Amino acid sequence: MEDAKGDLGGLVWGQAEQRAAQGDASYVAELGMQLAELRAAAVEQVREYERQLVHVVRVLALTPGRGSLVQLLRLLDEKRPSTAGSGLLPRFVASLLAEHQQVTDLADTVFDRCEWERLDELRACLFQELVLRGVAIDTFPALRSWSLVRPGWHPLAWLPAHRRDLEANADFPSRSIRGSASGVPSRLPDEGRVSPPAPRTTERSDLRDIATTDMYESIVAAVQAGEWGDCGAWVFMVDETIAPERVPAVLPTLPMPCVYGLGPADRFEIAIRPVDEIWRLLFATASMGGMGTSGVQGAYGRLWTWRSMAGLSGAPEGASADEVERHARQSTWFHFEADTDWFHNDIGSDYGIAALSPDCRRIAVLAATDTD
Repeated sequence: MEDAKGDLGGLVWGQAEQRAAQGDASYVAELGMQLAELRAAAVEQVREYERQLVHVVRVLALTPGRGSLVQLLRLLDEKRPSTAGSGLLPRFVASLLAEHQQVTDLADTVFDRCEWERLDELRACLFQELVLRGVAIDTFPALRSWSLVRPGWHPLAWLPAHRRDLEANADFPSRSIRGSASGVPSRLPDEGRVSPPAPRTTERSDLRDIATTDMYESIVAAVQAGEWGDCGAWVFMVDETIAPERVPAVLPTLPMPCVYGLGPADRFEIAIRPVDEIWRLLFATASMGGMGTSGVQGAYGRLWTWRSMAGLSGAPEGASADEVERHARQSTWFHFEADTDWFHNDIGSDYGIAALSPDCRRIAVLAATDTD
C-alpha cells in the first residue's frame, strides 16, 4: 500500500468504500491507522508552532519601545493568533504590555483605533490593566477617549473608568521572557485578630442557608475565575441584629461544610479586615489563579472581584459599581482559616471570607481551597 501523504487521501476517498464492500476490512483499517498517525504528528506540530508563536509574542510584548510594540500590534491585527488557553489571549498580552511598556507608547499606539481595527478586546483589557496600576487616565487623550467610546456591550465596560481607593493595593505577577513569579496573599495577618477562645461550643446553629443560585454564582465568581480547587458560598439571615464582635463565635456553628467536623479546640482563626484587603485577596485569587493555573489576568480579575464583592456585601442584582462599593464599605469584613477536612491547607492558600451587612442581619460567607 502506498503510504505517501499525497496519495493517502486518494486511497481514502477512492478505495475505502470499495474495499470494504469487497470484504477487505483490514485494508480500510490500515488506512485508518496511517491517518491516525499523520493526525497525531500534525497536532503535535501545531502545538509546537503555537509554543513558538507564544514565545515570539512574549518577546515583543516584554521588549520596551515603540518599535517592538508596533510590530506586535501588526502581528496581532493581521494574523489574529488568539487561541483559548494559551499565552496569545488578548487579556494575557495586555497584562504583559501594562507591566513592561511605557504608558505614553501604549496610549499613542494601541489606542489608535484607525490603525488597529481588530484589537478592541486587547484595548479593553489593557485599559483596565492601566487603571489598576494607577495610571492617570485623564492625562492621556487616547485613554480618556477610550473610556468614552469603548463598546458599551463589553462586560468590562461595567467597571469604573478610574481606580477606586479600595483597589490601590492590587498585586500583580512579575514576568520575564522565560519565567514568571506570582502569589496570592492569603495568609491570615496578625492585625485585627478576633479569634474566639477555645474550647468553643459545638452546638450547630439552626440558621438556614438562603443563598440563591444567582447569589452563589456572584459570591464565588473570583474563585471560579481563578480556577481554584473548590469553593463554597452561603448566606444567612438572623432574626435579630448581631454585633460584629459576635460573628467570630457564630461562624463555626453555621451549617456550612467548610466548618463541619471542627472540634471545640481545633484551630479556627479569624480577623476583622479592611475592605481593601478583602478586595486585594479576591483580586489575586481571580487574576493570578490557583496552583497550576495562570488566572484571568488583571482586567477580568478586576471584573470578577467586583462581582464577588457585590454578592458578599448584598448589593442588589444589576447594581452599579458605585452601589457595590457603597455596600462593600458599609459592611464588616472577616478573614478566617480553619483546620477542617474541607480546608485541606496543603499549600497554605485556603481561606474564608465573611461579610456582615450594615444592618447586622445578613452574614455572607465564601470559602476557597486550592486543593481538589
